[in-house]
Amino acid sequence: MIEVTLPDGSKREYEDGASPLDVAESISKSLAKKALAAKVDGEMFDLTRPLEGDAAVAIVTANDPEGVELIRHDAAHVLAQAVQEMFPGTQVTIGPVIDDGFYYDFAREEPFSTEDFEAIEKKMAEIVDADYPIVREIWGKDEAIKTFKSIGEDYKAQIIDDIIPPGEPITVYRQGEWFDLCRGPHLPSTGKLPKAFKLMKLAGAYWRGDSNNEMLQRIYGTAWSSEKELKAHLMRLEEAEKRDHRRLGQQLDLFHLQPEAQGSVFWHPKGFRIWRELESYIRRRLDESGYDEVKTPQLLDKRLWEKSGHWEKFRDGMFVVPDIIPSLEQEEVEFASAEDMLALKPMNCPAHIQIFNSDQRSYRDLPMKMAEFGCCHRNEPHGALHGLLRVRQMTQDDAHIFCREDQVVDQTREFLELFASVYDDFGMTDIVYKLATRPEMRAGDDATWDKAEKNLAAALTAAGLEFEIAEGEGAFYGPKLEFHLTDAIGRTWQAGTFQLDYVLPERLDANYIGEDGAKHRPVMLHRAIFGTFERFTGLLIEHHAGAFPIWLAPVQVVVATITSEADAYAEEAAAILRKAGLRVELDTRNEKINYKVREHSVAKIPVIAVVGAREAEDRKLALRRFGSKAQEIVMLDEGAASLAEEALAPDLKRAKAQ
Repeated sequence: MIEVTLPDGSKREYEDGASPLDVAESISKSLAKKALAAKVDGEMFDLTRPLEGDAAVAIVTANDPEGVELIRHDAAHVLAQAVQEMFPGTQVTIGPVIDDGFYYDFAREEPFSTEDFEAIEKKMAEIVDADYPIVREIWGKDEAIKTFKSIGEDYKAQIIDDIIPPGEPITVYRQGEWFDLCRGPHLPSTGKLPKAFKLMKLAGAYWRGDSNNEMLQRIYGTAWSSEKELKAHLMRLEEAEKRDHRRLGQQLDLFHLQPEAQGSVFWHPKGFRIWRELESYIRRRLDESGYDEVKTPQLLDKRLWEKSGHWEKFRDGMFVVPDIIPSLEQEEVEFASAEDMLALKPMNCPAHIQIFNSDQRSYRDLPMKMAEFGCCHRNEPHGALHGLLRVRQMTQDDAHIFCREDQVVDQTREFLELFASVYDDFGMTDIVYKLATRPEMRAGDDATWDKAEKNLAAALTAAGLEFEIAEGEGAFYGPKLEFHLTDAIGRTWQAGTFQLDYVLPERLDANYIGEDGAKHRPVMLHRAIFGTFERFTGLLIEHHAGAFPIWLAPVQVVVATITSEADAYAEEAAAILRKAGLRVELDTRNEKINYKVREHSVAKIPVIAVVGAREAEDRKLALRRFGSKAQEIVMLDEGAASLAEEALAPDLKRAKAQ
């Protein structure tokens, strides 16, 4: 007999060789019907695989995250079977689960087309209807290589030969006549796979990600536990496409990107107005929080980066230039030795330590809060670049707090309160906090990391915040806090950062004179609220779908005329609105007012002030708000004052109310 411990702590006995399915059936028939797999001592197990002894068993259903992942895994296998049945001679390679779906890479001489998707999905549905049992088989390595080669699956044979140690058994899963190399687990049968899948796109992919290898064809798909969830996902994708910041950036004339400056942004006047508003806002918040703003060089000597540890860890991501020395005797320019190299800064922290070290500091000077809107460069891979969200040139709202050990918790708590307040001003209050702990490759000893992680956890608790642990995701020099925000359509974004660092002050010999007259190392807190202006602007564009709140909108009001008779009054009204502090455009074109309103609505202008002969005579404005068909008639002076009040940034409104 074997003893099984259930999730509620209760224990039951079963005959030797019992499976998780037997456990599910003994609990209830309905659970057995919904069961997809099981967690056995924390490891995922096939439902029909015999238990090997006493174990803790939890049944996995489609309602569990592991169940959804299993569905996507099996959808990949069903896709591969469908493709090989429809297109004989196609080889399969790998097919992993990814966020919201799966993909499979195929080797085939003829290219696939998205027009093939409907037929492939139909074949997948037929495989589901056939309800083939999915059977786990154990093969030897040599047997597996021979079998896969015999059916023309050279890629599978190569995978087995390369990654499976000699003598180690191999698991193969069979569904009908089709089989695939896989560690599993899988659903009990293809009939358990919900028909809530859809093929999404095609892409090229090099075998094993190496551009020297063959190009494969990758088919992406999505799969869910029900058709309702699939439809909801597709609707989210449709909405996300409408909100794509790259499309809206062009439509709203905010910025553009071009090949001559890969990963760098050309900000247009309207886009840069948003940038300036963000910069003014965060500068005010930093000023009131006691930060001093600084400016540091773009190019720093290789030796400083070596001393800080960044050269070893981030060299591949740095733009490096030789230190060019003009010759005293020749007109040519000589290049310095390999040691005399400069690098564009990928981050600001080593430079800020240089300012800290420029004078002797006392314990009374701490905390010292140093902020910089620092332009940084990182040599991101070409394929990773993505609009404003992943760039090579970025500007951070960066700051570093140099403090004493006894100030760490309070300074961290103060930052967390500031961070939450800022995002509340932007309408983002759903924040998940994660404490990212020591990575495998790191600087500093375990005692230092223990202390750093303990202090960050204490600060989160002191701020009254719940948090998750992100194991191994910390920076190489210290643990960090991650902030995951939910936008208007339920997507999560990681924005801002906070890192606790004992290592860089040690490496760059930062110190202060303590109350005891001796030298001590400061603790360095790295922090950014927006993260980078580029990424944060992209986030805002997508969160608001380009319809910015009036305080952020690049154009806040358009004064549009109904007839040319109102042109002079429209110019006067625009001038009064501008004098009130509003960003105003004037539209006196010889076009119908409905055309003008429609055009400015497409441009997502918050307020359209319509003026005609009547408005001119009465010195009034007819205000139309974005997204509303209602019209509000106001006196010009009163409307200017009211709109100016409405267009104040949130922090300025608070200050005015006090």
